[in-house]
This record gives sequence, C-alpha cells and structure tokens, in this order.
Amino acid sequence: MAGLRTGICQPAPLQAEEAGLLLRALSDPIRLQVIEALGSGERCVCDLTGELRLAQSKLSFHLKVLRETGLLADRQSGRWVYYRLQPEALERLRAWLAVLASGCTAPAEPCC
Repeated sequence: MAGLRTGICQPAPLQAEEAGLLLRALSDPIRLQVIEALGSGERCVCDLTGELRLAQSKLSFHLKVLRETGLLADRQSGRWVYYRLQPEALERLRAWLAVLASGCTAPAEPCC
C-alpha cells in the first residue's frame, strides 16, 4: 500500500459554514493580535493582558470566542489559565483556502 501513511488521522474537510465561523472569529483585530501572540506558543492570560494592553474582561471575551470556534485550547494551572493555538483548526482552514486557491484560476466555460 504505497503512499498510505498509517497511524495518521486526517481531519474531516472543512465545510463552508464552519470556515465562515472561523473567518468571522479571525476578522476582529484584537482576536488577530491574540492569534499572533500565541503563534510562538502557549501563554498565560496574565501575559496576554500586559502584552496586548487589554483589560482582562475584554481579553476574556475575545479568548472565549476563539476557544468556542476551536481555534484555541486552554488549561488551568493553579489560579492561572494558559492558552494555546489549536493547529488542527488552523490546518483545516488552510486546507479549505488551498482548495479554493487551486481552482480559482480555471477559465469560465464559453457562454452559449
């Protein structure tokens, strides 16, 4: 069975509705800043409030939106909450965009 990679599960293809939810979550400038800040790895919410210069309540709202769409995961350690990107969600969005990009240059069929 050449070409098959065993032991690796491919995520389900992203549907347009789910892509829309992810893109809406990413459309806010503050949420984009959060995504970029987490691009280098897991961060404590206390670090994010300082770096992004946001009140904790405002940041918490944006973190909740990103977490609910599956773009972020969190874990609690003591009284601190740590957030990290979910690479699977980003990969699914990237793959969905790649499919669009691969077909967007096809010429139109001639009109009758």
